[in-house]
Amino acid sequence: MNNVVILPILIPLLTGIILIFFNKYIKVQRWISFCSTLITVLVAGYLVQTVFTDGIQTLQLGSWKAPFGIVLVADMLAAILVLTASIIVFTCLIYSFRNIGKARESYYYYAAVQFLTVGVLGAFLTGDIFNLFVFFEVMLMSSYVLIVIGGTKIQLRESIKYILVNVISSALFVIAVAYLYAVTGTVNIADLSAKISEIGQPGITTVISILFLIVFGLKGAIFPLFFWLPGSYHAPPIPITALFGALLTKVGVYAIIRTFTIIFYHDTGFTHTLIGILAGFTILVGVIGAVAHWDVKKIIIYNILTAVGVILIGVATLTPTSLAGSIYYLVHDMMIKAALFLLVGAMVVITGTSNLRKMGGLITHHPYLGWMFFIAAISLAGIPPFSGFIGKLLIVQGGLQAEHYVLVGAILLSSLLVLYSVMRIFINGFWGEAKLKKEEEKGTTNGLLFPITLLVAISVTLGIGAEWFYPYIDQAAKGLADPTIYIQAVLKE
Repeated sequence: MNNVVILPILIPLLTGIILIFFNKYIKVQRWISFCSTLITVLVAGYLVQTVFTDGIQTLQLGSWKAPFGIVLVADMLAAILVLTASIIVFTCLIYSFRNIGKARESYYYYAAVQFLTVGVLGAFLTGDIFNLFVFFEVMLMSSYVLIVIGGTKIQLRESIKYILVNVISSALFVIAVAYLYAVTGTVNIADLSAKISEIGQPGITTVISILFLIVFGLKGAIFPLFFWLPGSYHAPPIPITALFGALLTKVGVYAIIRTFTIIFYHDTGFTHTLIGILAGFTILVGVIGAVAHWDVKKIIIYNILTAVGVILIGVATLTPTSLAGSIYYLVHDMMIKAALFLLVGAMVVITGTSNLRKMGGLITHHPYLGWMFFIAAISLAGIPPFSGFIGKLLIVQGGLQAEHYVLVGAILLSSLLVLYSVMRIFINGFWGEAKLKKEEEKGTTNGLLFPITLLVAISVTLGIGAEWFYPYIDQAAKGLADPTIYIQAVLKE
């Protein structure tokens, strides 16, 4: 039964290889990608239920047992994120059929998406800090292809910065892993937790933890390491931006959550206080950027930073309640960010511009699109009973329990500014007098509404059905709050 752990990695890997040989047959690529990704979603759903009923699933690769061999670990946190990421890839692929363009489809677009999926899902499932680096590299190499595919001037310009930042980050990652191995003699995450518990938390271990925070902070775009994100995510087409915004930064956030709850949790007075401070500044930068811009893509991109800050406040607080809130909000944000990017993408298709000042009255001819955006906007801001509210409520409760009043205040204030930033899109873009007649519209939303509807429906269900979903989130949070659960499952102690 444990073999199911490797299937979310194996299916997109094999699919990506197969798609390389069909790069000129676009319809064949679409069908193969659709079927493969749907199967991945179903397998991920089965994995979540298996972990919920039977506990953490592990798979030893080769004949070497942990901590000496390579191990894949599906605890509830990893399983939930694998399912969430699979759904996002599925919806973005469907959106791509009508939006990405045949020129990009014939240049290995679908293969690159599958390899990106391998990197993302592998990063969630690996139980080895070095293989986390390996899956990061698979993810990043695929993203390099996706950010330049099409070869527009803005893509080529921004790709240079994006690749340079990630090359430096990857070099730092290898250095950090080498230092950690020198101190502990292992790279297995569970064994690292046990070894650091035994040796205590000397100064060198704290330094290494900060080095990892820099590495994952670059990938997760926390303050002050976010400078590359707004331009890089604005350059590619909308389906790629949605994949990047919903998945790539969240892998960096996941890595921070994993390492600073399982490995580096012995000097929380320093490390987690620092995470809390950086999270607060990340929220500040995010809301300022979202409020200041009139480009609909940039507004949603800066809201990525705000969400990253909110999630990391739950990690900094390190209570079971706040960790549950961080996981809930992470899942919510992945879904709703993908939906919002696809929504503003539909607006750009209709108007031919991402400048909010040049839009207006879209709800006249596109009421369904308008009200879908409204639901997504208030969910993002955390208005009850939607999913954003549940996650923020839990983080705020955990923050108050830990007496982190300033960080709680930052979350509450940011909610108002996030609401203002996205409602500005709704009011200026959809309300008022229509600036384009139906026959003057630049494109059609045919084929674009189904994936958006699916994402928004899941987000609404996460909020309204919170009582049903919470046991899964709670199990994930308990695994983070008590590292011995993870250690015993992996090392079989």
